[in-house]
Amino acid sequence: MTSEHDHQDGQSETGTVEAMATAAQDIGEFIRSQRLSAKVSLRQLAERAGVSNPYLSQIERGLRKPSADVLSQIAKGLRVSAEVLYVRAGILEARPASPVRDALLADSSISERQKQMLLEIYDSFRRENGASEQSDGASAAGTVDVLRADSAEPARD
Repeated sequence: MTSEHDHQDGQSETGTVEAMATAAQDIGEFIRSQRLSAKVSLRQLAERAGVSNPYLSQIERGLRKPSADVLSQIAKGLRVSAEVLYVRAGILEARPASPVRDALLADSSISERQKQMLLEIYDSFRRENGASEQSDGASAAGTVDVLRADSAEPARD
């Protein structure tokens, strides 16, 4: 005899499996779109990432969910941030939107290691300034508006 609790557990397990399949499909579609926009063939990306052509094809079709290591290699092959792929795959939670972060992650002229270092520095400054904002009551947005007003540049938020 199955209790209602057991039935609910089965549903949540099924939901988890479905969510994982959806995440695999989403990351696969994203990798394919990035590859196509970069004008890189499946074979070229597989070679750059150090994975087999059939395995990469399965990832793109959502049949396989790649590990963090494989995602990192694919990111290098595509010259995109590994963090972007980790978020898409559900490995990391998305950070709050930031134009600075987005610009750094999109810059193909700097390496993944350099991006991570710059983001760590940027985040440390934001944390440091966030602590001082709370103590003196000033907001970063207010400071930016004042600076823009002084430079006679219209404030854009």
